[in-house]
Amino acid sequence: QVQLVESGGGLVQPGGSLRLSCAASGRTFSSYAMGWFRQAPGKEREFVAAIRWSGGRTYYADSVKGRFTISRDNAKNTVYLQMNSLKPEDTAVYYCAADSGGLGGYRVGEYEYWGQGTQVTVSS
Repeated sequence: QVQLVESGGGLVQPGGSLRLSCAASGRTFSSYAMGWFRQAPGKEREFVAAIRWSGGRTYYADSVKGRFTISRDNAKNTVYLQMNSLKPEDTAVYYCAADSGGLGGYRVGEYEYWGQGTQVTVSS
């Protein structure tokens, strides 16, 4: 069983930056692939970024490529999402997710564990 707790959300102006963190419980964190998803009001949950268990392979949605960076610190059981050049359309609840298979992916169904989410609002 893995428990995930996100933090770091908030209100930021367009062009600003935020860093989200996701702290995971459990001794097997290093073997899990981790992902970030987001959900805006009235929309489906969508993929943002993922990182494999080793940290050697990362994936990004086209809408965030070049602006967002996912990373992980297995010693701290934490995964991060650095978000730069934020736009109003990035406004959403951001969720952290874990995949015990270690590979991750783009689909919601590939992840078994989810956090409660953290709100990110980009507005002037």
